[in-house]
Amino acid sequence: MHEHVTDPYVQQAKAEGYRSRASYKLMEIDDRDHLIRPGGTVVDLGAAPGGWSQVAAQRMKGNGRVLALDLLEMDGLSGVQFIQGDFREERVLNQLETLLHGERVGLVLSDMAPNISGVPVSDQARIMHLAELGLDFCRRWLKPEGAFLVKVFQGYGYDDFVREMKSVFKSVATRKPEASRNRSAEVYLLGKGVR
Repeated sequence: MHEHVTDPYVQQAKAEGYRSRASYKLMEIDDRDHLIRPGGTVVDLGAAPGGWSQVAAQRMKGNGRVLALDLLEMDGLSGVQFIQGDFREERVLNQLETLLHGERVGLVLSDMAPNISGVPVSDQARIMHLAELGLDFCRRWLKPEGAFLVKVFQGYGYDDFVREMKSVFKSVATRKPEASRNRSAEVYLLGKGVR
């Protein structure tokens, strides 16, 4: 708790009106890779409390759509349509796909992570499963020039998932933003340009 309260990114988020320290992860990656484009559609998987959706909506400047989904509740955000539900359930996925009205997506963001059980092998498998579901969604809904930014943890299944990403995207890069804690095994994979 002390680490969280004294974290400079947590303090900066409070001071600047962002919902979470994760906002700075997306800002840093977007500043480098120019992923968020006005006029497009962004899907934010695992959105609560809304840090990434907030950044996406701001950077789209009212021109485009942000569709956010999470198992947890999320307070409303201007310019963001939110669905509360489990992305692993067909009913929830259908609800998201209905909101797309057949329109392809320019950017899929996935900061999804399961509740951690403390059993490393089980936790890693569940994390990789969520990443694979996000990749499956991209296969069906991403525009040819679209991008997928997904949080993963290095460990069992990571190399296989990177290979799978490379089979779907023309380029795959690894990003470890400054706002990501050094001790965390999390990294972000960025796939650009659907094969």
